Amino acid sequence: MRSRPAYTRKDDEPASEESDQSMSQGRTDKRSNTPDEQATEQATEQATEQADAIAGEIASELTWEIAQVARAAPAATDSPHAPLHTPLIEARLDLGRAARKGIPEVVLAESKRDDQLVAIVSAFLERNGYAIVSRARPGQLDLLARALPDVTMDTRESARAAALHAPGYERPRTGGHIGILTAGAGDIPVAEEARLVAEEMGCHVTTIYDVGVAGIHRLFGPLGELLASDVAALIVCAGMDGALPSVVAGLAHVPVIGCPTSIGYGAGGKGRAALLAMLQTCAPGLTVVNIDNGVGAGATAALIANQLAARSTAQN
Repeated sequence: MRSRPAYTRKDDEPASEESDQSMSQGRTDKRSNTPDEQATEQATEQATEQADAIAGEIASELTWEIAQVARAAPAATDSPHAPLHTPLIEARLDLGRAARKGIPEVVLAESKRDDQLVAIVSAFLERNGYAIVSRARPGQLDLLARALPDVTMDTRESARAAALHAPGYERPRTGGHIGILTAGAGDIPVAEEARLVAEEMGCHVTTIYDVGVAGIHRLFGPLGELLASDVAALIVCAGMDGALPSVVAGLAHVPVIGCPTSIGYGAGGKGRAALLAMLQTCAPGLTVVNIDNGVGAGATAALIANQLAARSTAQN
């Protein structure tokens, strides 16, 4: 990232005493702003500092990536048989995503070779101290445990997901609080994926499972207790008819994220009917992610909760 060059007065450009006095007067006037103007100026300075910090993180990430490329590249030789082209990078990792936007990158394991998965997870552990893995194929989580014996793994077997922590790493605690509900037990794997992501983002997560509309009486007590707490957002996972998110959104005073799951069969099965039902909701305040997208639901809910927690801390 290039910085804008500072203005430098040319040698043949006269320095005007009147201009210098005007600039000095302008600085004096600027210091004598009204309280509202001073508050605006302070907010602008804070935004500028935040932007500079993000730019620094991006630059640091690029420097780190270049260093890894240099480390992996073979030494140059004068041999006429040296290859004309050597592939250097198979994956361009977004190692600074959490610092930039508050949501970490999640490694989708099922589409990667075992050696790719180990290398990518190792890079995240080296740089950030943690890595999140989702949709692991059978045996991949065991592979990571064997390849990285010094790390701590928080494994969610039903979700085929895990968070890996390097020695000494501590999961952040932001003060954010979200709730996750499921219509049935079959929706729990997607809910656990969302829970893992939200917890890695520093949120406290309360779960209420198996409270679908087929037995709606099971919902009201636990939901009432949850809404009486400091919960900032709710995730509701449901397959089949996908009705539960609309019911919850009609009762809750906080944002509700509907997550359709691929539970269901026949016409509209595999989550299609659930997705369309949530999109057609008449309950305002319900936002919908794609089928089985626990990562997206967890990240969005945690981002809402963390923003509210940060503002509450700043006000206090």
